[in-house]
Amino acid sequence: MRLAALLCPVLLLVVSAPADAGEVFGGAYAHDVKLPTDKSGLESGADLMLGYRGGSIGHTPLQPYVFGALNTAGETSYAAVGLSARFGRTIYFRPGLGIAIHNGSAGKFYRTDRIAFGSRVLLEPEVAVGTQINNRLSVEASWVHMSHAQLFGRENPGIDNLGLRLNLAL
Repeated sequence: MRLAALLCPVLLLVVSAPADAGEVFGGAYAHDVKLPTDKSGLESGADLMLGYRGGSIGHTPLQPYVFGALNTAGETSYAAVGLSARFGRTIYFRPGLGIAIHNGSAGKFYRTDRIAFGSRVLLEPEVAVGTQINNRLSVEASWVHMSHAQLFGRENPGIDNLGLRLNLAL
């Protein structure tokens, strides 16, 4: 019930976005890349991502998004909803912030076989740099991070995924 209360405002933004200004996106990511922003590096495989990004909200650069990522090795898969903003035209920068749910361990103590995220619900900041290929197609290199930022306890290894995604405007 608490998860539904958290996700409802973002889902309303996705539903209310203009239908003609959205885009679908998909990509492949290296899963659980060891970076200074996390303490894990335990899981393997690749993530296959598929999502939808709505049009701009009002006259702002904000765009709602929703996506799912399936891990090819049976490790942690996840889904997220949030807001991103695109800055630039031909070459652009896209920061985003969302909330994710996952099927990995929600345990609060270190494990050697899987990441113990400490919570089923995680913050999902992301950053992408992209280029517009034509009117409908763009490609982005992106970083997707998930953790609970020590809001639910001291155990907070987090996870970083690096990849490429292709965006197709509808």
